[in-house]
Amino acid sequence: MNENKIAFIMCVNDDALYRKSIHYINALLVPDKFTVEIIDIRNQSSMTKGYNEGLRRTDAKYKVYLHQDVFIINKNFMNDIIGIFQEHEEIGLLGVIGSKYIPSDGVWWRSVKKVGTVYDSHRGKKELLDFRQAGNDRLSYVAAIDGLMMITQYDIPWREDIFDGWHFYDISQCMEFSKKNYKIAVPYQEVPWCIHDCGIVKLTDYKKYRLIFLDEYKNELKS
Repeated sequence: MNENKIAFIMCVNDDALYRKSIHYINALLVPDKFTVEIIDIRNQSSMTKGYNEGLRRTDAKYKVYLHQDVFIINKNFMNDIIGIFQEHEEIGLLGVIGSKYIPSDGVWWRSVKKVGTVYDSHRGKKELLDFRQAGNDRLSYVAAIDGLMMITQYDIPWREDIFDGWHFYDISQCMEFSKKNYKIAVPYQEVPWCIHDCGIVKLTDYKKYRLIFLDEYKNELKS
């Protein structure tokens, strides 16, 4: 394990988006004595399989799993996340937007206790999603984060055994980290750290994987 290395891992099926995402990554400040690796995963049948392949292909301690349509605009992004991880060994997983609890239907964004912020285009145009908390606490501990960006300092395999598509891989991974007693957090962002240029989202098979999620984690959700 290389403790001075950061890997950016993406599942790719659109080279134009991938090149744009890399352009933003290459513009970021790199922490002193750190190296950066970018890993593109192609021709996979699910996000979990792709991310497990990325996990196996790098020896980096710190991994940034992100969508190919995410563009990081916080130049100090890498210094920020490394600083948080080194100060908080109990945090295993960071995201930019999430929820302090998972609603009973499994859909995190229906929570009334959302935190974080991001520029997003899921309704067809870029807009600011802003759930920043009053008080400007440096960190908000959460139960779930959105899969647009998931940043780790510990390795837990993604559940490709049951999530063999493109939904609920993110909330499942949050549950797996929680089961290992790692904390999940969303840093306070004075301005959003990234743009998620996803466009209108297609929710094909969303209900199928929501029900799989609820069945797999029903005991944990009740606790």
